[in-house]
Amino acid sequence: MKEIKLAKHSGFCFGVREALKKAEETIDQNQGKKIYTCGPIIHNKTVTDELEEKGVSIISCPDDAESGAIVIIRSHGEPEKFYQEAKAREIKIVDATCPFVKRIQQLVKDAKEQGRNIVVVGDKNHPEVIGINGWCDNEAYIVLNLDEAKKIKADHLFIVAQTTLTNDLFQEIAEYFKKEKKDVIVHNTICSATAERQKSCMETAIDSDLMVIIGGSDSSNSKKLYEISKKYCENTYFVENKEYLPLKEVEKCNKIGIAAGASTPERIIKEVIATMSELFTESKEENLMHGLMEEIEKSLRLPRSGEIVNGEVIQVSNREIVVNLGCKKDGIIPRDELTLEGDQELTDLFKEGDEIQAKVLKTDDGDGNILLSKKKLEVNEHWDEINNALENKSFVNAKIVKEVKGGVIAVYKEVSGFIPLSQLSDKFIEKADEFVGKTLPVKVTRVDQKRNKAVFSHKAYLTEERQKKVQEIWDSLNIGDVVEGTVMRFTEYGAFVDIGGIDGLLHISEISWGKLKHPQEALKIGEKVQVKILSMNTEKGKISLGLKQNRPEPWSVIDEKYQVGQIISGKVVQIKDYGAFVELEPGLDGLVHISEIAYKRVTNIAEEISVGQEVTAKILEIDKERKRISLSIKETLEPPLFSEEEKEEAPAAAEEAAVEETTDAE
Repeated sequence: MKEIKLAKHSGFCFGVREALKKAEETIDQNQGKKIYTCGPIIHNKTVTDELEEKGVSIISCPDDAESGAIVIIRSHGEPEKFYQEAKAREIKIVDATCPFVKRIQQLVKDAKEQGRNIVVVGDKNHPEVIGINGWCDNEAYIVLNLDEAKKIKADHLFIVAQTTLTNDLFQEIAEYFKKEKKDVIVHNTICSATAERQKSCMETAIDSDLMVIIGGSDSSNSKKLYEISKKYCENTYFVENKEYLPLKEVEKCNKIGIAAGASTPERIIKEVIATMSELFTESKEENLMHGLMEEIEKSLRLPRSGEIVNGEVIQVSNREIVVNLGCKKDGIIPRDELTLEGDQELTDLFKEGDEIQAKVLKTDDGDGNILLSKKKLEVNEHWDEINNALENKSFVNAKIVKEVKGGVIAVYKEVSGFIPLSQLSDKFIEKADEFVGKTLPVKVTRVDQKRNKAVFSHKAYLTEERQKKVQEIWDSLNIGDVVEGTVMRFTEYGAFVDIGGIDGLLHISEISWGKLKHPQEALKIGEKVQVKILSMNTEKGKISLGLKQNRPEPWSVIDEKYQVGQIISGKVVQIKDYGAFVELEPGLDGLVHISEIAYKRVTNIAEEISVGQEVTAKILEIDKERKRISLSIKETLEPPLFSEEEKEEAPAAAEEAAVEETTDAE
């Protein structure tokens, strides 16, 4: 007896149901307004196509929506930066983020602020994971298997999971971290509905001859159901709707199990069940007759324009290929509708008996044949590649073919796209003619396949490559390293030095052991210097550098260079009422007391010496504890025959001698 069993918890989960409910409410309340979702609201093309018919378009970022538009945040969630960009562009947000995902975003944000290293177990390309990473400054470690987990060197880990992850995989990775790492916090954030759905799928698969998993081709949770089912029921098939049912295989089995992903509408599940139920009510004779009728009908029916057909090559010439399509007309693929390279000929690429796939251009080419195109089919494939590049945020190589108003036209294979002038370079450019003929790596920023439109950005590629390079430089540097740098510009408080692609600040106090009023007293623009890394702040992207650290602090080696009694040369750097300070070398000053300026009595030091003057002095004393040096200039000079005091005393002495001499005479 035939039996069909639907696994429990199949179909829309709470988060998806609420997201669609909010979308419908937004449509009803905002008739005539521009409404968008950033990416498909759920991974089910049937649903997203229906929303598009109601006026809800899909964009890839806030920049794609005009100011004042409404953007629905899908159940997967978005990075924190998304909200900031939307606010800056005055875009109204309808937040349909799943509550489970919202909780993970807050968890990683709080953990990051506490200084922990975030680990997300999940698919790095999945929008939910990309969104979560955006709440911890995009610095999370993202792993999908044990091998990737083993590459993480950090401790102090905070671990969360993509909501649709299988529990066994998460537990395996979490146990490894708890065993091998220090200070690990684990939050099992797999959605409870997901876990129940996966368990129910497993139980149904164990008891079935054949399993059918219903879900969108891009649905992560549906794919995981397929993996689980395949583990317990080898005869498992993944379908998007009833059209993809393997009816011949279904007909052979008695126990049919069904499980559906969180993005699968209830009506699609019912249609799949109804289709299989109808199959079981037919007798074998009816089925046989039905099959014969299908074959007859197929031979009479002609494919429609735009349809993709398969056939067998029955004739090849250098002008065209003739294809048997299994109907009353043959297909013709002209040479112009195939992609050839160089001197290739059709006879080099195809032969009789080859299987070939093509797209129908016309059901009658005028000679009674069906006109086919291999090139147009390839265009569809190329559009798929463009859409994948948009979804995965990857790059493609496009050739600039011509300049147009506001930018250029670039071609990727058979797909043409527009690059705005502002997106051609990361520098300002006025004209784009220098780019024509060049092939550039570009990021796909917008796709409208119905209108055959795509928008590319070379600037986004350059920006990402620059960020990668900067990150590589950051990763190669450590506090304490001495590296070569180039002085780029001055400020009042220091100099900025390029150390291989990133700038570090050399504060004025770290340039010299001596005192500077401005960094240009010691440095020149373009000068190469050896600097020491004093500190690094990865969050703020700031590096502090030191130059004086490459030379010993003068007082630490003073005994090696200076002794009492030594004659030195120095520059007068400061004059006070009580004396003058002389710089022996940067960071080392000595005091010449006013009494040690000259042999004569000095009342105004500025009359004897001036700031900036080179002088010679003798070291009288070195006090290392108080870091003081006493100097004497007069000790380096020839003493006069009479001192100032002696000159003043000489007349009085002579007078006294004369008096004494007179007295003696009497």
